[in-house]
Amino acid sequence: MEELILFVLTFLLLFVTYQLFFIMPLKKDKGKKKKQKKELLEIRYLKSRYDLDFDQISYPQLLQLCCITSCLDMSIAVTIVSFVDSFLWEIAIGFIVIILLIFMSYHLIYLFYKKKGMVKNGKH
Repeated sequence: MEELILFVLTFLLLFVTYQLFFIMPLKKDKGKKKKQKKELLEIRYLKSRYDLDFDQISYPQLLQLCCITSCLDMSIAVTIVSFVDSFLWEIAIGFIVIILLIFMSYHLIYLFYKKKGMVKNGKH
């Protein structure tokens, strides 16, 4: 039960923080020129790795999806690491878990958009 509370509280704290500091400013920058526009690292990763068609994808929807995905990844990693007692093992396991979660979750986002037909040239 304590792990579930830790997961939920971590997710909520990260979600609110992510919304305030990353998502809301990016939504306000929507009207700026393309060269001045800032972009989330997650979206750059999706662009370079999976060649998504950003003409068809709703940018605010993608921002929210990236926000939820990143918060879930970090919350799952924190919950898993809380089971380990040694500090060095926490760091090692946390690093491995977060890397695996990031690759898996953003691949799932790619599959979601691929199913909707929003991938250029069928690259993958």
